Amino acid sequence: MTGQRYLTRRDALQRSAMGFGALALRGLLADRAQADVPNSTLRTPHFASKAKRIVMLFMDGGVSQVDSFDPKPRLTAEHGQPFKMKIETTQFENNGSTFGSPFEFKQYGDSGIPVSSLFPHIARHVDDLCVIRSMRTPFGEHAQSCYMLHTGHPLTGHPSMGAWVSYGLGSESANLPSFVVVNGGQLPLGGIANYSSGFLPAVHEASLFHVGLNTPVVDNIQPDEPKPGLQANKLRFIADNDREFAGRIGSGEEQIESAIRNYELAFAMQRSVPEVADLKDESPATLEAYGLNSSNVFEARYARQCLLARRLLERGVRFVELTCVGGIRFVSPWDSHDNIKGDHQKNAEIVDRPIAALLADLKQRGLLDDTIVVWTGEFGRTPFAQGSTGRDHNPQGFSLWLAGGGIRGGMTYGATDEYGYHAVKNIVTPYDLQATLLHQLGIDHERLTFRFGGRDFRLTDVHGNVVREILA
Repeated sequence: MTGQRYLTRRDALQRSAMGFGALALRGLLADRAQADVPNSTLRTPHFASKAKRIVMLFMDGGVSQVDSFDPKPRLTAEHGQPFKMKIETTQFENNGSTFGSPFEFKQYGDSGIPVSSLFPHIARHVDDLCVIRSMRTPFGEHAQSCYMLHTGHPLTGHPSMGAWVSYGLGSESANLPSFVVVNGGQLPLGGIANYSSGFLPAVHEASLFHVGLNTPVVDNIQPDEPKPGLQANKLRFIADNDREFAGRIGSGEEQIESAIRNYELAFAMQRSVPEVADLKDESPATLEAYGLNSSNVFEARYARQCLLARRLLERGVRFVELTCVGGIRFVSPWDSHDNIKGDHQKNAEIVDRPIAALLADLKQRGLLDDTIVVWTGEFGRTPFAQGSTGRDHNPQGFSLWLAGGGIRGGMTYGATDEYGYHAVKNIVTPYDLQATLLHQLGIDHERLTFRFGGRDFRLTDVHGNVVREILA
């Protein structure tokens, strides 16, 4: 090639003596701008954004809408009677009578939005919440519905919403991942594929931060070598091999750059992760508000997840998701097939106070203005009993709530029928939710695409509409 030629990162690797180690060390010592890092650079949104980041509180297993945020007096009036609507196919086909909620609803805040007795702490923040009562998803099976919510597709192999956000906006942090899953010990059905980068560059894959487990907060980032010099020798060996590989390869620059960034990030995280996970600079009042001192070990663990999420968000992580706490149930903790009252009460006691504290903390720090909080399961539950005291899966209509990031607070949107079975007004699909979240981040969901296998893919596939009525 004649004329001016720019030095690429691959060229730099070929010419550098220290390769990956030198690049990573340079990143730590010089605290360079992210704009110098391909696949992680800060990217310009399509338009002015209202939010910079998202935290998703995933209620794995499916919370009952008629026992949480969508009260239905008719269920109470007809409790124990034969259900008077056509019953769609259910997961276990053990359908019982009409089942009134065992929980009391009260109106809260200036908005007067009703919330059940499951969530007395979250209810105090109802004027900051937008409760969507008209969610509908195509799938009534856990893994497919989880994939649909997270990736926009019911099968594995597609990038997660967090990966798309990372790809679309880049990272605000030089030493933390842009997409983090704070794992309390219970991954949803479908497993790690819910958080995959799919066909996007691997740098956009979620990093798992473990809380309350007998493992490090992050696996495989602390050096095994007892002396820094040994690690430098290993990095020098890697650099020699990668210089040779980079000289041979004629394509795949993006994959190489992604691998480079992952090495750099892992090196940086050796220092940043212990700091972000160390809560010694948090006040006793903050620890108490979240519930870290709770005698309920599950609540204390979820409290730590919520506090860690706030610390990650304020350090520039774009997308944080919290899983449920392990040890509550063998799988999908909110999946209350046998005992809706006891199981939902147990789960709510674990998450209610920590989530309320997270909302208050974000608001007090000015972070709620540009952070979207998403509270949702993968589907809802039936308004009739499974057996006599449980509820089966219900994808036809369920509730979730959003807060912050330019979302209107103190409102409900959409409606289910008088039994809380089918969404019948202003129906919202996972595609619509995804399109709306991306919109608040300044991303046009139809323009955020990636060419793979000969076609352009996007999170919302060929679907999705921004729900503008809920935007401030």
